Amino acid sequence: MAQPFDVEIVSAEQLVWSGKATQVVARTVDGEIGVLAGHEPLLAVLGDGPVRVTLADGSVLALTAADGFLSVERDAVRVVARQAELAA
Repeated sequence: MAQPFDVEIVSAEQLVWSGKATQVVARTVDGEIGVLAGHEPLLAVLGDGPVRVTLADGSVLALTAADGFLSVERDAVRVVARQAELAA
């Protein structure tokens, strides 16, 4: 079973979502990246597009983000974007 880690997604105006997840997939300017627990530390520039967060129960939370970055630290992922919102 995948190990959960902390995820925080914020826009310039508000906290969009925060919680535990087992995977985060986001589009960067260099291509799509997937992050699991234990990923090496990383700082990447976000490309405009989808962010998918897989929760511990297997459900997927879909968001969109633009103009920001993705930070991977020990057991935590943060997406900071000028614009970020839950997908409809």
